[in-house]
Amino acid sequence: MPKNILTFIAILFISISGIAQTVPFNIHIEPMNIPTLGGLQAYAFGQSEGKWLILGGRLDGLHRRQPFAAFDIAGNNNQIIVVDPVSLQKWAAPLASLSIQIQEQLSATNMEFHQEGKYLYVIGGYGYNASSGTRKTFGSLIAIDVPSVINAIITGTSITSFFRQINDDQFAVTGGQLKKINNTFYLIGGNKFDGNYNPMGNPTYTQKYTDAIRKFNLVDDGTIVSISHQPAIIDAVNLHRRDYNAVPQILPDGSEGITAFSGVFQPIVDLPYLNCVNIDSLNYTVNNAFQQFYNHYHCAVLPLYSSSKNEMHNVFFGGIAQFYDNAGVLVQDNNVPFVNTIARVTRNSTGKIAEYKLPIEMPTLLGAGAEFIPIKSIPHFKNEVIKLDELNGDSTLVGYIYGGISSTGANVFFTNTGNESSASSQIFKVYVIKSSNVGTHDLNEQSIGTLRVKVQPNPNDGNFVVKFQLNKISETKISIYRIDGKKIEERTLRNLLLGENTFQPNIKNLRSGGTFILTVETQYEKATQRIIIDP
Repeated sequence: MPKNILTFIAILFISISGIAQTVPFNIHIEPMNIPTLGGLQAYAFGQSEGKWLILGGRLDGLHRRQPFAAFDIAGNNNQIIVVDPVSLQKWAAPLASLSIQIQEQLSATNMEFHQEGKYLYVIGGYGYNASSGTRKTFGSLIAIDVPSVINAIITGTSITSFFRQINDDQFAVTGGQLKKINNTFYLIGGNKFDGNYNPMGNPTYTQKYTDAIRKFNLVDDGTIVSISHQPAIIDAVNLHRRDYNAVPQILPDGSEGITAFSGVFQPIVDLPYLNCVNIDSLNYTVNNAFQQFYNHYHCAVLPLYSSSKNEMHNVFFGGIAQFYDNAGVLVQDNNVPFVNTIARVTRNSTGKIAEYKLPIEMPTLLGAGAEFIPIKSIPHFKNEVIKLDELNGDSTLVGYIYGGISSTGANVFFTNTGNESSASSQIFKVYVIKSSNVGTHDLNEQSIGTLRVKVQPNPNDGNFVVKFQLNKISETKISIYRIDGKKIEERTLRNLLLGENTFQPNIKNLRSGGTFILTVETQYEKATQRIIIDP
């Protein structure tokens, strides 16, 4: 969760007004409840015949700051839960009949998981280890026979024969993502975190990011699980991310792929990534032409693909982000708060990616650590991307969102006593509406912008640096306005360089303090940011 202790909020006055367009679809979410179902976040799930199998995760909300209280044993989920969202029934069985090694891993949080046929494969996760008397990242894979476990829990019979575990240090990962392209598994990002968490860097733990895409093949004959590892892809700059969203994709050529969206933390600053990484069956590419401003942490994501338009859509539901919208203004908060934004990121037929804010929001600051659970009978590709063109009727129920962290405030991390947030028990039905073009999906123009304006520091005492990028040579005009709109300074910069440029103004009128508006304008683009002077 957020480590960054910077306190400023910079408001970017970049217009995010909707550009006239025909929206590809609308989204409707409808709350529903199962009275006996408790709250849970950062869990793993599988499903069979419409019933969900839910394992691991946390029963509490945002982890506390104190090492003795963060990720405490009382918040472990020590049950296996079965949910029927149609009949609104819930069943549960304790983990106690399983081996200690399996019990500990299946009560962990932030495991990576993927279901292949009837087997759910669960990897890693962070939780309590009795033999060491501390917390660790588990280095194991567990294979779970989903339909058999569901049936056993409902009928009250033994579950022990439906779990198999193999140890492998390559699987000691938490906060990553496990996906599959064709016949190969991809364990993407994440970290190995051993010891007791604290936010101040005190020596109560060790942490090592994988910085990797770990690829492997898996053969399972129902008795023995065999793993053959392939060479890992290492990138300490772009794959140094965890607690993010990795979403299956249909690529422009029609093949399967994966996109790693955002995540934390950048190697040189404790802030989320804004770019994304596209992964295909051969390699990966980093997309720096796109920036994602909403939904930075792991949350529920709905992937849809239109074959007729060759468009890949990804809808993100709430969670945690460095940016959010306030009455049409994009607000930057480097404390990385809880948000209620629902946004989509769309790759069009030319390969261009852009971000849009939807007109609906999550009802509260909710969504971090939730999952989208698709309905298997909905037309979908092998990698579970929904076939948008094959959704018939005005409105289609495509799946559900369950759980996640519900927060009482945007920035509760720094004052967290354990009461400011909770694990949500809320379920939402998710509908895709194709028949209505009512409303707009507002294009976030910053997501496709190239100027990348930064004011450092902000707030400041009147001494600050403006950094911006040029992808082609252009005269650049930098203007500063009072909050009432009166211009107090304008400079035209020439002889600039491709790439990053720096400008340091020296304006006496700013020394009295207050809030000012800075604009950076080239012949092809304009960006605006609020700066705060506190002398």
